[in-house]
Amino acid sequence: MAMRVMTTPVRVRGVRSELSAGKVVPRPSPLGPPTIHIAGTDVHLTDTPGACDVIADAVHRHSGSPLAVVSVNLDHVHHSASLEHGPTTVRHLNLIDGAPIARQAERLTGGHWPRLAGSDLIEDILNRAHTERWRVAVLGGADEVRESLHRRVEAEWPGVRLIGHWTPGRTELSSAESSAEIAMQIRRADADVVIVCLGKPRQEQWIDTYGEATGARVLLAFGAVVDFLAGRVSRAPRWVSDSGLEWMWRLMLEPKRLAKRYLVEGPPAYLAVRRSSGRQDA
Repeated sequence: MAMRVMTTPVRVRGVRSELSAGKVVPRPSPLGPPTIHIAGTDVHLTDTPGACDVIADAVHRHSGSPLAVVSVNLDHVHHSASLEHGPTTVRHLNLIDGAPIARQAERLTGGHWPRLAGSDLIEDILNRAHTERWRVAVLGGADEVRESLHRRVEAEWPGVRLIGHWTPGRTELSSAESSAEIAMQIRRADADVVIVCLGKPRQEQWIDTYGEATGARVLLAFGAVVDFLAGRVSRAPRWVSDSGLEWMWRLMLEPKRLAKRYLVEGPPAYLAVRRSSGRQDA
């Protein structure tokens, strides 16, 4: 007789997942979506509408503690030691980004959880920002993408009030005085949301250190999103992304910049993910 595996249905912000008996049960979190622990990080389990709801809640119910939205992938795992949060008031919504994280979440819980890369989420977030007329600032990217980025936002999301775009160099970002001045300028501009595209781990470190000083409700640590929106870098076709090969697509487009990340730093991070038990104290 075949053994029957008992399952428990779980609903999270519109996501329905069957959790097999004996699997890790996600833990509740103050933000709403539950979490499991993968390679040093509490990863929130939700879908696109759920993530957008958490972001909108943070915009509407600003409590003085900003929300950082972070993509968890192998690059995040590689930099995990430098991303350990020191004294900070910033709250973190850590989303699944990358096939290895999604597959490990499924192995641990027995349920399916979607990938939520910043490049996948940004249009839904801008749709909400357009409808509700959020004030949006951008930090990062090259000067030459500024015009094409702004042109696209104005054409497709005219309700978005794009109130500033800062493109500091590494020297500025490494200066506490310069970073504090940028944060103060963003505060004066009264941004609801800041799209922070500085690359890992710099963007997460900047948000933890200066996020509260910006006065923004939400800070999106979204890496190359500014380049995708501006058309400077092409997204992988859907079938490539769905098959877990988007990293290979990006490596072909930018081999010099990404070879070390994917071919040298990636394998040890992948092993750390596969060894994860889902429990923080394990």
